[in-house]
Amino acid sequence: MIAYIDGRLAHKDPTYVIIDVGGVGYELRISLNTYGSLPEGERCRLFTHLAIKEDSHTLYGFSDSAEKNAFLHLISISGVGPNTGLMILSYLTVPELQQAIVREDVRTIQKVKGIGAKTAQRIILELRDKFRKGLGAEGLHVSFEAHNTSREEALSALVTLGFAKNMAEKTLDNIIKREGAGLTVEDMIKLALKSS
Repeated sequence: MIAYIDGRLAHKDPTYVIIDVGGVGYELRISLNTYGSLPEGERCRLFTHLAIKEDSHTLYGFSDSAEKNAFLHLISISGVGPNTGLMILSYLTVPELQQAIVREDVRTIQKVKGIGAKTAQRIILELRDKFRKGLGAEGLHVSFEAHNTSREEALSALVTLGFAKNMAEKTLDNIIKREGAGLTVEDMIKLALKSS
C-alpha cells in the first residue's frame, strides 16, 4: 500500500522514527541496523511495510529494499511476527542473516532473543532457497557518536524489544563496566542482545 516515505527525520529512537512529510508525522518501527544508518534531522527515505491488525495499523521502515525483502520473507513464516522479524534484523544485518540461512547455521539464528531451535530451523528450511538466489544486500554498518543518553536510549530500545527493565539495566551496566562508556547505542543494544 505505501511503498516508501520520503521526508525530514523529525525524531530518531533505536526502535522507531518519526518522518515529517509535508507537516504530517509518520511513525515507523525500525530495526537497529536502520537506526544506525539514519542521519539525525536530515531528509531521508525509508521503504515501508504496513501491518494491519484488528486493533492497530503499524508502519515498519527499512533503510533499503534488501532489508524490507528480508523482513517480508521472515514474517511469511508461521510463528515469526513483525516484532520478531525486527528483532532478527536488529541482531543480524541482511548479509549476516542470508549467510546464516544459506549455511544452515541454526546456532547464529537461535542467538536472537525469543528464537528457539524449532523456529530457527523453520526459518532456514523455508528461506534457504530464496536466500541462495540472493537479496541484493549490502552491509549496513554505520557507527555514530556516543553521547550521555546512550544508556537510556539503549534501555528504552531493549524494553520495547521485550526485555524486562531491571534485567536490561543490569545487562547494560555490565556491558558498560566491561567495554567502557564510549559505546554507541547500537553497540550496547547488540551486546545486550548477544548476552541474553
